[in-house]
Amino acid sequence: MFRKTILTNGLRVVTEKIEGTKSLTILVLVGAGSRYENQEIRGISHFLEHMFFKGAKKFKNTKEVSEAIDSVGGIFNAFTGKEYAGYFVKVASEYGEVAASVLSDMLINSKFDQAEIEKERGVILEEYNMYQDTPMYQIGWNFENLVFGDQPMGWDQIGTKELIKTVNHEDFVNYKKSLYVPNNTVIAIAGNVDHNEAVALVEKYFEMDEAKKELEFLPLEDKEGGKVSLKEKKTEQAHVAIGCCGYAETHKDHWGLKLLSVILGGNMSSRMFLGVREAKGLAYYIHTSTDSYIDGGILVTNAGVDLNRVDEAVKGIVAEYKTIVNESVPEEELKKAKSYLKGKMVLGLEDSEEFAHLLAKYELLHGEMKSPDEIMKLIDKVTVADISRIAKEVLAEEKLKIAVIGPFSDEQHFVEMLKY
Repeated sequence: MFRKTILTNGLRVVTEKIEGTKSLTILVLVGAGSRYENQEIRGISHFLEHMFFKGAKKFKNTKEVSEAIDSVGGIFNAFTGKEYAGYFVKVASEYGEVAASVLSDMLINSKFDQAEIEKERGVILEEYNMYQDTPMYQIGWNFENLVFGDQPMGWDQIGTKELIKTVNHEDFVNYKKSLYVPNNTVIAIAGNVDHNEAVALVEKYFEMDEAKKELEFLPLEDKEGGKVSLKEKKTEQAHVAIGCCGYAETHKDHWGLKLLSVILGGNMSSRMFLGVREAKGLAYYIHTSTDSYIDGGILVTNAGVDLNRVDEAVKGIVAEYKTIVNESVPEEELKKAKSYLKGKMVLGLEDSEEFAHLLAKYELLHGEMKSPDEIMKLIDKVTVADISRIAKEVLAEEKLKIAVIGPFSDEQHFVEMLKY
């Protein structure tokens, strides 16, 4: 059962007791993603995530931080998204205090030692290089830039080499002060947990001075990123991303668009997989997905294809889009997509980490919780007519965009293939 308490300093604690599990996850979610950046500090959110692991007051270095969690067999990680950053520990429930102690120390008392910053620059530069050398990662960022253009939503989270090479102690202190404050933070605890005990645990360890966030991200602008992103690169496989703008997470057709993506390329019985990969052997990997944010989104099909058959693959993907725009989806196919989406949700939410993320995300971004049952009812409400309407609106020919990485140089060639 979902429960929520707001502490006197503004910190929100949300919990969900999951029956039949002996573990729990403590997740701290902060509204401090890459959308809060400008060009001068592009990448600081992600770099800061790394620096929280470098030692604080109680756990003085990376070794002590990791040993504290390793000693109880826990799982420890962090991530930086567009709209928030998250830090979590998953442990057997009897070690909840250990998890809270480590997370609170690193997030409240981190030193951002300049010597550690210098060492971490090399690590993040290698991460930057890894993404540049891994087209499966890079193609997604290139496509986001096409959809959102030159603004924070269109930038990748890794940032610029200039920021990575120059950011210093004072920059981290100021950025943390502006966003890592109680009213911009949610602590979600899911698993074998009692709400009142969880609140007491947070009150004990997360003693944060009352403060308001000082930085807000700018609303998403309608910036045209172009029709084609072509990165000429010598590769053994071409990587393509074909899609369009999607819907914001609060949009009335959010779940309809999710179902559309499942039908198109969400699983191994989807149209893209069977039609492009299995029937024609054009792609090693192919999948259609959506990303949704507070005020915008994406629908995209990604594929890794034979260099000599890239045209066939692009035309095959576009043909599937055209079909779903022009022809109504059979009722049985929509029913199957609903069962798949709901089934994946049920399986995911058996994991306390996934449940904590669901709790924290809805609370942080929307100030409320949607239960799995509520979400499933929204999924069930989607009709065949909704899917047709959404497909015609989102996948209109003029809205299609394509990103390509491979040994190609003719942008116009790919533009021509985006026609129905």
